Amino acid sequence: MSETSAQATAAVTEAAAAASGSWRRAGLAGAAVGVVAAGAAAGVAVERLTVGRGMRRKARLALDASGPYGSLRGLPGKAYAADGTELYYETDEIDEAAPEATTGTRRRRLFGRKAPAPVTVVFSHGYCLNQDSWHFQRAALRGVVRCVYWDQRSHGRSGRGVEQTESGRPVSIDTLGGDLRAVIDAAAPEGPVVLVGHSMGGMTVMALADQCPELVRDRVVGVALVGTSSGRLGEVNYGLPVAGVNVVRRVLPGVLKVLGQRAELVERGRRATADLFAGIIKRYSFATRDVDPAIARFAERMIEGTPIDVVAEFYPAFQEHDKTAALSRFAQVPALVLAGEQDLVTPSGHSEAIAELLPDAEFVLVPDAGHLVMLEHPEVVTDRLADLLARTGAVSAAATVGIYGDTGSTARPGG
Repeated sequence: MSETSAQATAAVTEAAAAASGSWRRAGLAGAAVGVVAAGAAAGVAVERLTVGRGMRRKARLALDASGPYGSLRGLPGKAYAADGTELYYETDEIDEAAPEATTGTRRRRLFGRKAPAPVTVVFSHGYCLNQDSWHFQRAALRGVVRCVYWDQRSHGRSGRGVEQTESGRPVSIDTLGGDLRAVIDAAAPEGPVVLVGHSMGGMTVMALADQCPELVRDRVVGVALVGTSSGRLGEVNYGLPVAGVNVVRRVLPGVLKVLGQRAELVERGRRATADLFAGIIKRYSFATRDVDPAIARFAERMIEGTPIDVVAEFYPAFQEHDKTAALSRFAQVPALVLAGEQDLVTPSGHSEAIAELLPDAEFVLVPDAGHLVMLEHPEVVTDRLADLLARTGAVSAAATVGIYGDTGSTARPGG
């Protein structure tokens, strides 16, 4: 067994011991949770990530005090899922003062006609994130097109899942698809819709298509699937050696179940291993070596804000997820499929498989990008999303869409 395999196996063994009762090792349990919350699996072979702890703590405090990321807010609203879960969303309306947004509306008003409902772009975020993960795209599209950003159940400002808290049942991707329908019904009850989903958010979009084909047929005019998968996630190795992955798959469900029952203790361990946690998040979120520390800390804040019992409730859904057949619902609409070329959580091959089922989709691989590609290379994601919106008619070709973020990287069209 290689040294890396031995490290991975040892890490899993320690996590399993913690889960079975060795709670004195709360720090190790917290580290295991960090791996899961970062979108990977417990037991990753961790490198030396705790150098300069004092310096890191000072930097973390400074970034928390001054970082502007996640500060954009819109008009708040609430929707209610089938089980009564409160779902929080925000709407950014079109700025009627913008030249590209006013011409058609003013003409219709002059002739006394009611303006049709505008295109609404609905953004769905990923696992252990929240609506703020779309910060750069939100900044770029603000005022140009009507956008709705929502927090998935038990994430961000949305309420804890009623079904989960009352019955103890884990979340399913189908449940999330129903949640998205509730948000659309509340925030965009009429007019054309463009659906945008990252990771779990993309799976949510597929579940909606599976459950509501008439909605897709009658109202969806475009779809963007970013760093996501239509199934077979049980085969992902998260960059680990084979031996480590196999052990992780055997013990992880039990580990998570027990950790979720000891949430308070695990959260203490998680805080005690904050430096290690930050390093794991960076490894599984970004591929760029010199990613902006403020961006890395922003992602860390979102992920570490997800309670361990929520992590445990959602994890089984990914092993069961299979919505490949539902992709055919989007065959007739403009589509964008985009992925980070070095994504360890939902590897780019999964996006390539999606694109093959949507022959008219634009398929884009972003070099030197990981799972949180919309934060790591926002200029690429925003540019391709703006092009999709122009193709759907959500914005005019002459509309000015800002490009926020480093423009040093370029995307390579795939396929």
